[in-house]
This record gives sequence, C-alpha cells and structure tokens, in this order.
Amino acid sequence: MPDVPPPSASAPSVSPSPPAAPSRSPSPPPTGCSIAALPLRLPAPKRLVAIGDLHGDLGATRAALRAAGAIDERDRWAGGDLVVVQTGDVLDRGDDERAILDLVARLEGEARAAGGAFVLLLGNHELMNGAGDFRYATPAGAHDFDGAADASSVPSKIPADARSRFAALGAGGTYARRLAAHAVIAIVGDTVFSHAGVLGGWAARVDEVNQSARCWMDGQTPGPPAALTSDDSPVWTRAAGGDGVDCAAVRAALGALHAQRMVIGHTVQPGGITSACKGAVWRIDVGLARAYGGPIQVLELAAGAPPRIVIGTR
Repeated sequence: MPDVPPPSASAPSVSPSPPAAPSRSPSPPPTGCSIAALPLRLPAPKRLVAIGDLHGDLGATRAALRAAGAIDERDRWAGGDLVVVQTGDVLDRGDDERAILDLVARLEGEARAAGGAFVLLLGNHELMNGAGDFRYATPAGAHDFDGAADASSVPSKIPADARSRFAALGAGGTYARRLAAHAVIAIVGDTVFSHAGVLGGWAARVDEVNQSARCWMDGQTPGPPAALTSDDSPVWTRAAGGDGVDCAAVRAALGALHAQRMVIGHTVQPGGITSACKGAVWRIDVGLARAYGGPIQVLELAAGAPPRIVIGTR
C-alpha cells in the first residue's frame, strides 16, 4: 500500500540560487536549537554501498548488510573502510524496528573505529513517527518500544496502546533523539543521497531541510518541518521514482548540488534496482522487507568503477 502523506501545504516555490561552493559551512541551526550541524558532504570512499527501505525487517536488514560486505556472521562490522548509506524508512510495516535501530547504532561506532562509516538517513516514516503518525506500525510494532522510555508524560490524547511508541519515537522521545543525529540529505563524494529525491527548489535548501528536521526530532523546535508536510519534499516526492522522470530537472538539481548522480529509495521497484536519466538517478527501494517480499539487492559505488547491483540471499 503506498504511503499517504499527511495534510500539507505545497512547498514554497524557490528559484534555485547560484550553486554554492561545495566547501560552504553548514547553516546554523534554527533559532532555539542547540543541535550541532552535520557536514553535508563526506569525501568519496574507495567503496560505498547504498541500501534502501528496511521497514522493520531485521532478517532482510542483515541479509542486505551481508551482501554489502558490511557485517560478519555475528553481525559485527566487517567492512573496514567501507561506507554504507541507508536511505531511510527503517520504521513501520515490520516488527523489528527497535532491533534494527539498535543494530545500526552499534555498527555506526564499529564502522567509525575501523575507518568506515554507516550513514543512516531520515525517511518519511521516521518523520511520520516523530509526529505521532503510527498508521503503518504493525500490531507488534505498537509495543516494540515498550520499556524504552518513560511514557508517564505522554499526552492523554495518545491511545494507550501507542503511548510507549510515542514516548520513544515522538519528537523529543528517546529514539527520536537518536534519529535526530542523522540527516535527511547527504552527499558522499559525487553522489546525493536522500529518501525520495532532491528536486526543484529543495536543492537550494538542503542545509535548512536537514537542520529543521533534526531540531524538531530532537524536541527542540516546534514543527512539523516542511520536509514532512510538503508532498514534493526530499522524503515524499515520487517524481524520480517512477516512469517519466524529468531528466532536465534532475540534471539541474545535480548541478546545483555539484554532484553526478542521485540515489533514492521510497518508491518500490518491483523488479529490483533501476536507474533513469542515463544513470543520473538510481532507485534502490526493492521492497526487501517481508511486507513486500522483494529481493535482497544493494547498490555498490566503487572508485573508478560504474555502479553495480549486488544481489544477496536471505
């Protein structure tokens, strides 16, 4: 079932400004937010692997990480200086959300110690949960975060069977604050990563998008942010995920971002990973979670080589 966006106002019409220098400093946090800005750009690694939507399926997550060469049979980091980018939507539709978030948190530290990185991005489902929108949580998922946070201060309007989930994942909650350490958009080497695509005026607002979402998820600023409420935002748009992609718009956005390609999830590709616009866009949501029953596939970007689809087994 496709995601249904929350009621929204359209994103402001923003004309792209002249491309900013790649070395520009991150924008300061929104007023009233003390969260430190993350660097938008990371240097190109020797090997990078992108993984799409996980949707609460721990088994599929492990299988994708093994296909990437990121973990061993004990789920410990085995990738050395490998960089893994996961493009959001860890949450909803499956029963293992908390276990996946805990696994990722551990792998982040292990990867860093080995000279690599695990880059988790925020998708629409992370932001929806931040807003208390639990429409896509499974019955087991409703209680997956029992005991993870003190639910005594959760607003009375939240149903009893969602109180622990709200205490953990609602903006300012224990796991929401963990998620606030992650961005919506990242650029690694010459590749832009986001959940759904950075197109149109959003290419001129990447720092704002990252900081407003992070400050809100951390519970420091009111919201929700425009990334959640605008249906053409980098966590919601379908413009690059299906047929008839406006390749001129893709090229314009990549030019503004000083990048060569865009890698996105969000829109399930029933036959596996696809590309569009002569490789300027790669769509990596293959529906690998059990909710969809898709294949285990990840996208490898290695220095000096064309993008390569890696197929794994469950």
